[in-house]
Amino acid sequence: MENIGILESTGIASREMFEKLLPSAERRAKGAYIVMECYEEIPCNPCVTSCNFNAVKMAELNACPIVDYNNCVGCGNCVSHCPGLACVMINETVGDGKIDITIPYELTPVPEKGAIVDALGRDGQKVGDAEIVRVLSNAKMDHTNVVTMRVDADLIYDARFIRCR
Repeated sequence: MENIGILESTGIASREMFEKLLPSAERRAKGAYIVMECYEEIPCNPCVTSCNFNAVKMAELNACPIVDYNNCVGCGNCVSHCPGLACVMINETVGDGKIDITIPYELTPVPEKGAIVDALGRDGQKVGDAEIVRVLSNAKMDHTNVVTMRVDADLIYDARFIRCR
């Protein structure tokens, strides 16, 4: 109940709320997976309709999406389709103490692969440095660019956006 109060008062989900969305450690070790940081029950389902693997489900149109990690292949198609920018893809199997976090990116300029940028937290404050390791153009991704940043693994709970330098 306290976590819901934090979300309502600040607009920022708590770490505990995010941790509840993560798949099992076994699934996380297999490669990329989706996290639906969608906490509001609103009529929206592009994440469901964009999933070709029936991995994103909703009990009803106003329900929050749930990921079936038995079906999720970590393709990231849902990342570009979420109008609330609430869907991210995480890959913890990068190695060397790094992880990849894939986010929708609707600003300009679009960073280029290899760029070093600021990794930002949910509150917009810098939490670390990130290297851009992949950029998918908006023409291929439902008119939303999709950017993958490589960050220190301990930023899994915090890094959710970027700021170009």
